[in-house]
Amino acid sequence: MEINRPIYIQQLLDCKHNGMIKIITGIRRCGKSYLLFHLFRDWLVRNGVDDRHIIAINLEDRRRQTLRNPDVLLAYIDSQIKDDKMHYVLLDEIQIVPEFEDVLNSYLDMPNVDVYVTGSNARFLSKDVITEFRGRGHEIRIYPLSFSEFMSAYEGSTERGIDEYMTYGGLPKVLQYSQEQQKAYYLKQLFSKVYISDIVNRYHVRNEDEMRELLNFISSAVGSLTNPHKLANTFQSIKNSKLNAETIKNWLEYFEDAFLVGSALRYDVKGKHYIDTPSKYYFSDLGLRNACLNFRQHEESHLMENLIYNELLYRGFNVDVGVVPVEIRDENGKRKNVQLEVDFVCNQGSKRYYIQSAFRMENEDKIRQERQSLVRIGDSFKKFIIVGNDSLVHRDEQGITTLGLKDFLLHSDSLEW
Repeated sequence: MEINRPIYIQQLLDCKHNGMIKIITGIRRCGKSYLLFHLFRDWLVRNGVDDRHIIAINLEDRRRQTLRNPDVLLAYIDSQIKDDKMHYVLLDEIQIVPEFEDVLNSYLDMPNVDVYVTGSNARFLSKDVITEFRGRGHEIRIYPLSFSEFMSAYEGSTERGIDEYMTYGGLPKVLQYSQEQQKAYYLKQLFSKVYISDIVNRYHVRNEDEMRELLNFISSAVGSLTNPHKLANTFQSIKNSKLNAETIKNWLEYFEDAFLVGSALRYDVKGKHYIDTPSKYYFSDLGLRNACLNFRQHEESHLMENLIYNELLYRGFNVDVGVVPVEIRDENGKRKNVQLEVDFVCNQGSKRYYIQSAFRMENEDKIRQERQSLVRIGDSFKKFIIVGNDSLVHRDEQGITTLGLKDFLLHSDSLEW
């Protein structure tokens, strides 16, 4: 089964021969190695690159363990560069090599060498390491399969596909299993034995049980505004734990470093500034979120909001949570200031979109609730309400477009409608 990922191939092609080290990052098992060693390598061969000019090394392969020595790796790559024609160096899991920065920097000034690497280690993904590349490291972030990529290999209806995707997520290997219990087992094992184990070992976490509890809280409240102090109070009241806010802040950063979760900051739409706290947290893969909770909680509205957030990141948007301050009168006629929320403020260059996620809008009160923040924004950027059911695309007299989830996910240009 081959799943094409054209958006990432195009990103690799756009930075080909740019004199930088191309760094492919993303959560473990999301398809980084497959992208580099199969899809990209196949593209090079199909477009006339001699296979002898492709130097591909999987550093996780035990048979290549001698190449984990930085000097041996450097000498081996040098030995494979036979002439002045362009050579493509593809290195998988480069963080295994000590002092890998020096190895990669050695090729920055060679005009006939183009370097591409993948890595999963948090140190490798940090800004400090990008600095080590002298400003010549180009990061390409990849995600689990988008819904459209998922459906390209899924054998079933779109409606059934959405349900499975919201339950088991988009890690490519999930599609290889035919039984639901196999998918669930794979995700639970991966969550516990790979992601949690990585974080514990990498950061020497001493209280793994409470760290897991923190992940459970975030999983249960996907898309809810929170911050370390609020979470510390939750631990105190529910678990009678004295876990402090600083530790929680560090753990949240570990989760983000591992690409397990992402955060969206609050943005004052009218004041045009960020509000530091609280933030919203979303899982990079819905299957892993559900595995964290042992598949016990399936709140469709929260899962749909997380799904939309992930799709927006996949399309290259910077995504924030919008806040619209307004003054209203209460039932006694007194004025008061409130903050209305816009689920997502999406920016990409000069483009901006405002998006509300509404699994159902079954009555006028719900419709009014979802629209009230959008109508008070007061600018001319496009505004959308994405609904869970099939819906004809409809734009009302105030310029707000209602769009069905299926159409939004399957059409990359749906926000241009």
